[in-house]
Amino acid sequence: MNRNLLRRRLLAGSALLALALTAACSGDGDSASNKELSGQVKVDGSSTVFPLTSAASELYAEEQPKVKVPVGESGTGGGFEKFCNGETDLSDASRGIKDKEKAACEAKGVKYGELIVANDALSVVVNKENSFVECLTVDQLKKIWEPKSKVKTWKDVDPKFPADPIKLFGPGTDSGTFDYFTKEINGEEGASRTDYSPSEDDNILVQGVAGDKGGLGYFGFTYYEENKDKLKAVKVDGGEGCVEPSVDNAQSGKYKPLSRPLYVYVSDKALEREEVKDFVNFYIENIDEVVKEAKFVPLTDEQKKTLKSEFDKLGKA
Repeated sequence: MNRNLLRRRLLAGSALLALALTAACSGDGDSASNKELSGQVKVDGSSTVFPLTSAASELYAEEQPKVKVPVGESGTGGGFEKFCNGETDLSDASRGIKDKEKAACEAKGVKYGELIVANDALSVVVNKENSFVECLTVDQLKKIWEPKSKVKTWKDVDPKFPADPIKLFGPGTDSGTFDYFTKEINGEEGASRTDYSPSEDDNILVQGVAGDKGGLGYFGFTYYEENKDKLKAVKVDGGEGCVEPSVDNAQSGKYKPLSRPLYVYVSDKALEREEVKDFVNFYIENIDEVVKEAKFVPLTDEQKKTLKSEFDKLGKA
C-alpha cells in the first residue's frame, strides 16, 4: 500500500477513535488525542524492534507534530541499561527483561509495564547466490554456532555441501536476538563462538551476508523481508520438518524454535506525562497499521486483547 494512503487511512481511523472517546467521556476535559500536545518521548533498545517503534513514531508525528519521539537502537541490553537508569521512557526489547535488569530497575525505583507489540520469525539467511543450502536442522545450526565450533567450511556442516569457506555474521552480545538465538540453538543464553562478524546494527549484518557468497547470518524477520532481493532465507528443522520463516508460521508457532514475541517496556512514571501516554495509546490502538507499515508479524486477536488489557492496567496503576 502507498505510504501516504496508509497514513491518511490511519489518521482518519484515529480521528474517528478520538470522536468516539470524546462522546464516551463525561465532559471533564478533552482526551489527549483531541488536543495538541508537545514534549518528547525517549525510546531506545532492540535493533529488531527499532523499525516497528520508528514506524509508530513517524505515523504519530502526523497527528502530534510537536511531540518528538526519537528512537535509538543500542540493543536490548543497552536499552534496558538506559531504561533502568531513568534515561528513557520506553525500551524496545526482543526478549523479556532479565532478573539482573529487573534488579537494576528496582534499585533505581523504576517501575514498568511489559507490552507485547508484535511477533518475529528470527531468520537464518544466506547469500542469494547460495544454491545448496535450503534447510538446516537445529543440530546443524548448533554445530555452526556453538562455542569453539570447528566449522570453517560448508562441507563441515554437511558432507553434501561444497568445501567453500563459511563467513558468519550475527548480533553483538548486547542484542536480545543474540540472547534468544544462543539459548534456543546452543542451549545456553550467551553461549556462542566468537570468531564471527558481530554488529548491533542489523543493516550491517545484511550487507555482510549479501556481500559474501559463503555468508550466513541471523536477525529479525523484518530485515530479511526488506532485503529479499539480496538474501535467501533458510528453512529450519526443529524436529518436525523444514519450515520457512513467515507470518503464518510465526503466528502459529510452527516455525520452531525461532518464533518469538517482541516487547516494549513502558515506565510507570513516564506514563504520568500526557504525551507519553498518548503516544503509547496511539501505538496500541493502531498496532495493525504500525506492524504492517514496518513489515512485522502481526499479533493474533488474542494477543491484541491482552495488549489492550495490559495497557489499561498500566493507565490505572
